[in-house]
Amino acid sequence: MATTASAPLQLATTFRPLASSAAGGGGPLAGGSGGGVATGRGRGRTQRRVAARSVASDRDVQGPVSPQEGLSSVLNSIDSSAIASNIKHHAEFTPLFSPEHFSPLKAYYATAKSVLDALLINWNATYEYYNKMNVKQAYYLSMEFLQGRALTNAIGNLELTGEYAEALKQLGQNLEDVASQEPDAALGNGGLGRLASCFLDSLATLNYPAWGYGLRYKYGLFKQLITKDGQEEIAENWLEMGYPWEMVRNDVSYPVKFYGKVVEGTDGRKHWIGGENIKAVAHDVPIPGYKTRTTNNLRLWSTTVPAKDFDLGAFNTGDHTKAYEAHLNAEKICHVLYPGDESPEGKILRLKQQYTLCSASLQDIIARFESRAGDSLNWEDFPSKVAVQMNDTHPTLCIPELMRILIDFKGLSWDEAWSITERTVAYTNHTVLPEALEKWSLDIMQKLLPRHVEIIEQIDEELVNKIVSKYGTADTALLKNKLKEMRILDNVDLPASIAQLFVKPKETKESPAKSKKKLLVKSLETEVEETTESEEEETDVLSEIEEEKVESEEVEEEDSEDELDPFVKSDPKLPRVVRMANLCVVGGHSVNGVAEIHSEIVKQDVFNSFYEMWPTKFQNKTNGVTPRRWIRFCNPELSTILSKWIGSDDWVLNTDKLVELKKFADNEDLHSEWRAAKRANKMKVVSLIREKTGYIVSPDAMFDVQVKRIHEYKRQLLNILGIVYRYKKMKEMSAEERVKNFVPRVCIFGGKAFATYIQAKRIVKFITDVAATVNHDSDIGDLLKVVFVPDYNVSVAEALIPASELSQHISTAGMEASGTSNMKFAMNGCILIGTLDGANVEIREEVGEENFFLFGAEAHEIVGLRKERAEGKFVPDPRFEEVKGFVRSGVFGTYNYDELMGSLEGNEGYGRADYFLVGKDFPSYIECQQKVDEAYRDQKLWTKMSILNTACSSKFSSDRTIHEYAKDIWNIGPVVLP
Repeated sequence: MATTASAPLQLATTFRPLASSAAGGGGPLAGGSGGGVATGRGRGRTQRRVAARSVASDRDVQGPVSPQEGLSSVLNSIDSSAIASNIKHHAEFTPLFSPEHFSPLKAYYATAKSVLDALLINWNATYEYYNKMNVKQAYYLSMEFLQGRALTNAIGNLELTGEYAEALKQLGQNLEDVASQEPDAALGNGGLGRLASCFLDSLATLNYPAWGYGLRYKYGLFKQLITKDGQEEIAENWLEMGYPWEMVRNDVSYPVKFYGKVVEGTDGRKHWIGGENIKAVAHDVPIPGYKTRTTNNLRLWSTTVPAKDFDLGAFNTGDHTKAYEAHLNAEKICHVLYPGDESPEGKILRLKQQYTLCSASLQDIIARFESRAGDSLNWEDFPSKVAVQMNDTHPTLCIPELMRILIDFKGLSWDEAWSITERTVAYTNHTVLPEALEKWSLDIMQKLLPRHVEIIEQIDEELVNKIVSKYGTADTALLKNKLKEMRILDNVDLPASIAQLFVKPKETKESPAKSKKKLLVKSLETEVEETTESEEEETDVLSEIEEEKVESEEVEEEDSEDELDPFVKSDPKLPRVVRMANLCVVGGHSVNGVAEIHSEIVKQDVFNSFYEMWPTKFQNKTNGVTPRRWIRFCNPELSTILSKWIGSDDWVLNTDKLVELKKFADNEDLHSEWRAAKRANKMKVVSLIREKTGYIVSPDAMFDVQVKRIHEYKRQLLNILGIVYRYKKMKEMSAEERVKNFVPRVCIFGGKAFATYIQAKRIVKFITDVAATVNHDSDIGDLLKVVFVPDYNVSVAEALIPASELSQHISTAGMEASGTSNMKFAMNGCILIGTLDGANVEIREEVGEENFFLFGAEAHEIVGLRKERAEGKFVPDPRFEEVKGFVRSGVFGTYNYDELMGSLEGNEGYGRADYFLVGKDFPSYIECQQKVDEAYRDQKLWTKMSILNTACSSKFSSDRTIHEYAKDIWNIGPVVLP
């Protein structure tokens, strides 16, 4: 194909839709009109058609793209020269950089735009086909999407990696160097966001009609710096140079309201008026599937206000802060992921974030439903066309928001709206930690979202009536416990009709008013019997009796108030809260955990009473990860081996094929190739560590890795104390004894501690102090190195995981919902050391207990162990006391670690008593680590264990998980483009 340097690539990538931004409810490049529920815009029912011009054929194309004109048919004829020409075209005519130099950064942006060209036609075609078929579509709402870099993933899914590598080579660039210029999209932090992104990949790959919805955080969570003082936080800069993978839809916007008041109109409907109004604007990111034309959408919302809200008068008088106040209040909603919520302002900002996500997304979903329905609009069809999945409790406000829209704007009755909402919404629980089951201040919510509080109060009242109906009133103690556990509103007065069930019977002295009434009645009766009084006198007496009766009733009412169980009234000393998880369970048709052990804890403990009431709502959906990003693209060395020994690359789409490796588990040729691939990956990490930390580590040492969010329950503290113990024992030995007793290790940590989580930040500081001491100890040398990789993210994980040999998943049993990094490590032939927690349980079942290093207390023992501790019966192991004393000796510097070590001591009190059982599990942990050393010395055994971890990891593909969600929760099927 002949092209010139300045001409666009002549293939489907040059289709430039005339309607370049979607309207509200529309697809990536086409759809209905923007606006929203409140304004009445965004509900046009005529579908817009794609209009585009193909440079290759110089003809207009109208309507949905046919298969013959689709991308895939043209891609087959692409060569690297054509791609190079297209990249050069974007470098010259997509003006993001000065024209003087074709730097790797400029090459990245030009390459990204070239790839985006290649995605557009299928992006449009996918949406147009969904529209045409009017299929049921799933919508995945999440506060986090931890996408990682898009370039290598996109060209991998398009099967163009080789062509783009060659094209960049022709332009004097290297694909790996160019791809490394891309900053990770700062839209998430941990497993919650990474899971959401894996799900989007699987949804597109498996051809399921689905979109993701999230927020476009300008500064992310934070960029982590490691200094002599530990962790420091600065704002992420991922958007400073622009984000070439997104398309802003300035015509797709929806109004979002805060504050104000609720009034009832003459039409009998509630109207939420006044307050603060902002605008949510859509930014779309394509999600291509692997070996398919399906390209789904991730829609992210930014927040702003119209230019008219800029106070020009205030600006010109010098009050610049006031002039920009409305813009700042709107835009700061999408500034930071999880802003600190210690202050009332922080709490309000977080709640604004959650409501913005829910409101804008639901308005968009509803506009799309109305547009597709056309003249046959029937709200009863909504649950058969829409499935909304709430990823944890952050999108809980979807429930009252959908109710509000259906009742206040669509004119449905309460019962109709509730039936639709309940059949549409589903909830994934990700935690059993009480502090992570969100509870919002009712007072803050009442102020910020007054209409939603009215709806929540009514949902709560109906729930209370259901609880009373189920459990009856005979056993008031049982009923009381169920109401305490299950109500959505906590520390809020019970409805009066229910409160009367909890009157305490008690004997009281007869009040003076009652005595006086009885005497008067008796006197009157006597007088009537014995004499005939005048009518006037009798009226006077009856009047007096009536007055006393009223007085008596007032006294009785006061007595009754006194006799009510205090439980029925709110305690003014305690906060009134909305329990979001309870609202999720009540308002959705499905509640799922994310690992078998976690789902059982959800049913038997966290939501046991709800499970008793609605057992069919609860199910398990064990998490998974995408094998495209987490094997195929991040570990090409291993991928080549897998395809060779399995006989094809079918395993990328069907991980069940991995099991075929088992029959080669003892094959020496496979062993040799396997170890060579692992070493090649380790060499990359040696370079990464040197670049990011300055430390030089040996690739001959075992790479022992724990990378995850820093939290006490994940027990990075147990890991580093184990390393300290190892170091102490080494120091007590001669050089010869050290070599004999210890396998060389590089112990690698990574993860962010939340900015206000002081104890987690102490742990980071402790790890870095240990590293500074150990790594400069010439007696130890390469026998032990400790590394904390700063600013851990997806791209760092893509380097570390393929190189890892031992991975630590050592949370306190029963506290980790699932984990997904454990799955990634196992897939890449890394052996796990861990507790029976989360998905560890299922991984161990799949790979075989002999290929998993197990230690520690089990989930069913935890309550008893904490009770034992509280009663002062726990006796710590001498080795644990020894290691704490060593830390306190000052060997790791002058920092005072009393607070950190003190958290592991005592029997009670906040921040004390070793709640996460580090001391209890420490002996078992260090003994298990000795078994790790023994196994690693036998490299034949270790390699076989590694191969079997990969071979038996097929269950943990997110493809399997998504098939289960689609079938059991969303009731959607694949839609393959013709």
